[in-house]
Amino acid sequence: MFTGIIEHLGTIEALDLKPDGGRITIHAPSVAPSLVVSNSIAVNGCCLTIVDLHHARFSADLSGETIRKTSFGAGAAGLKQGARVNLEQPLTAGKEFGGHFVLGHVDTIGHVTHLTPEGENWWFGVQVPEEFVRYVVPKGSITIDGISLTVARWHNNIAEVAVIPYTYEHTNIRDRKPGDAVNLEGDVIGKYVERYMKAGTFSARPESQLTVAHLIEEGF
Repeated sequence: MFTGIIEHLGTIEALDLKPDGGRITIHAPSVAPSLVVSNSIAVNGCCLTIVDLHHARFSADLSGETIRKTSFGAGAAGLKQGARVNLEQPLTAGKEFGGHFVLGHVDTIGHVTHLTPEGENWWFGVQVPEEFVRYVVPKGSITIDGISLTVARWHNNIAEVAVIPYTYEHTNIRDRKPGDAVNLEGDVIGKYVERYMKAGTFSARPESQLTVAHLIEEGF
């Protein structure tokens, strides 16, 4: 479980990809000393298991599914050696919850449409694939490359978020260019609601007898 509040940045030192799997090695001196083999870490919003640690670097294995569903395997638009990546360690008890519930399970890939300055801030636009549209809610939360962001504008399947200077400086958003692939994860609460509705969880329940008038009578 993560929050989408980026704590560290790293640089891809090696990326070995095959159709059925691969391995990524990231140079991350600011966080590597606190990592442990077998623990999890979110890399651009993708939850990975640390399999090796060596001299401020960590490595993680990538399944074929991870390569297919994330920007690791997005070809020319995806991540490459030398790219900067967002890093977040899992949520721990007592840690401030500053973003929203992020699982690190990437749903799909979006593509950057623009990064436009506005005063000291920026507008960051991402084209969302049709199958992900149902998870985008104006003023709701969305995870882009592991960053917890708020959808400020929504039009023509493009989600726009307002980026403040701190986020710009402390994440890899500043590296993004039109056409770049980014990892997207929808709000898990919306996914569960959707699943329950599709399963007909409420269909067997009797119709509610509550009315607005009754609630007012009871003091609500």
